[in-house]
Amino acid sequence: MYQFDISAGTKADLYRDLFAALDALTTDETDPIANMANAAALVWEYLPDLNWAGFYRLVEGELVLGPFQGKVACIRIPVGKGVCGAAAATLKTQLVEDVHAFPGHIACDAASRSELVVPVTRGGKLIAVLDLDSPEAARFDAEDAAGCEALAALLGARL
Repeated sequence: MYQFDISAGTKADLYRDLFAALDALTTDETDPIANMANAAALVWEYLPDLNWAGFYRLVEGELVLGPFQGKVACIRIPVGKGVCGAAAATLKTQLVEDVHAFPGHIACDAASRSELVVPVTRGGKLIAVLDLDSPEAARFDAEDAAGCEALAALLGARL
């Protein structure tokens, strides 16, 4: 089975190691669901202070729940609605320090206080969004966004 040496060093070290681990997990696998499932599990296991980590897939013009770790979640999210829908509509990472201040926030888990959503694209087209929630306000920063954007870029080529 897989064992990864994930650094307890800096945040940059953590994301470098997560990228290497995700690369190893997905390099020879062509099934997108399997790759999203392993990515969600990897992020869940190694990123601290999360209460949800997973994917919403673009299916026939709306976001549909994909592989995740955490509590049960909303199944369908319209593009343009909530944080995930905003990331899907704009193809831009959404880093939200306080989800309660985000217009139209969709509360799948009332305990969530901050959120990071990164579009996963291939050839400029949306495939999915990577969604991370935390019960801590302002849990995510620009370094988290950049690290997750690198993970999403790697996955985009493998979904």
